[in-house]
Amino acid sequence: MTSISNAISDYSEPDGNELLNRAIEVYYTDIAKAVRYRTASQGNALDVVHDLYIKLAAQPEVLRNKRSIKAFLCRAAVNLGIDRYRREQFEARLFTSMELEEHHLIAEAASPERALETAARIRILQEAIGELPARRRAVFILHRLHQLTPDEISVKLKISRNMVDRHLRRALTHCLDRLLEIG
Repeated sequence: MTSISNAISDYSEPDGNELLNRAIEVYYTDIAKAVRYRTASQGNALDVVHDLYIKLAAQPEVLRNKRSIKAFLCRAAVNLGIDRYRREQFEARLFTSMELEEHHLIAEAASPERALETAARIRILQEAIGELPARRRAVFILHRLHQLTPDEISVKLKISRNMVDRHLRRALTHCLDRLLEIG
């Protein structure tokens, strides 16, 4: 805490937000390095640091009375990076399994009953997509139909990558729930 204390020597007792701002400013490079070193998601290290800042900005008092603010911030960022990596892996498996099922449905569409069932599922899926909020629907369509990556969608719609991931996850869950309703 001594380097943070030196960095904010103008203040006798900094408030939580000031302490957080100064700590991120002083340790930004070290936190990003820790995330890059300890997670497989190296391209997202700066995003993880940003997410950490946003998360801590909601409760900056967490930094008070920490023996090593740098160690705390590095550990928290690494944990966020690991969570992000796990979520990305889960979503990749989820989307892959859906694509495999899609190919399986197309291959078995020979019988008339199967064709009717597939048509019903497509109708339900169209309705489910139509039920999505506008932004979520746009993200889902850009990803599933136009094959854009989450990063490309983020830039195109001017929203964060985390928000794109959240919209995709919720849209997919909604569509899957609706498809499971018909059994």
